Amino acid sequence: MLPISRSILTLLILALPLTGTAAEKPEGFRSLFNGEDFSGWKVPEGDGGNWRVVDGVIDYNALSEAPGDKNLWSEESFGDFELRLDWRITSTPFVNPNVPLIKPDGSHKRDENGDDIRIAVPDSDSGIYLRGSSKSQINIWCWPIGSGEIYGYRVDRNMPAEVRAGATPLGAADNDIGEWNTFEITAIGEKVTVVLNGITVIEEARLPGMPAEGPLALQHHGRKNSDGEWVSSPSLVQFRNIYIRER
Repeated sequence: MLPISRSILTLLILALPLTGTAAEKPEGFRSLFNGEDFSGWKVPEGDGGNWRVVDGVIDYNALSEAPGDKNLWSEESFGDFELRLDWRITSTPFVNPNVPLIKPDGSHKRDENGDDIRIAVPDSDSGIYLRGSSKSQINIWCWPIGSGEIYGYRVDRNMPAEVRAGATPLGAADNDIGEWNTFEITAIGEKVTVVLNGITVIEEARLPGMPAEGPLALQHHGRKNSDGEWVSSPSLVQFRNIYIRER
């Protein structure tokens, strides 16, 4: 067998389709996505085909034409539950120039003048809304703090310090861009735990005021200007293997 050069091997890998691999349904869970269509989901009215099912995965290009809410919502509502799903960011064409360095207590690292330190990061951005609330979103992005953060609670200065700290990831556990990641999200009452790729990044974070019940959503984020350039981090993301167990 003739050896394959590294450049040719790279081209072969890049040419592979972005297919979804059906994971075995966890015991006691049921599927929320059949891998074929959007049964059980509400595609935004006027979307224009930008939320799609491709090769067994939910694929989004962040270009929904819906005039209102552009997120993909579940038809069902849920109270206490365990949610498992795979996700991956497909590309990062936008460089976010304003990404803060986040300390363990949820505050931002500052420079000698007391200003937030901001860095530029190639970034795409999505997330999972819990119980119909954008505030209780489990973030998916490229920030150094890692995915799994509960942004709406971390940045709310009206929340107690322990709430903001609890909504801050214990560490970054994301795989590389283009690789699949697995969330295990547990919501019991006002407490949420997030395990990312087998590592607990949020542990029983208390989210005061989180609704007792509501639908899930896969988040839209980002937009282009009139020149076709991204002006904020887009949701260039895919989802698969979405399973839930109600508690």
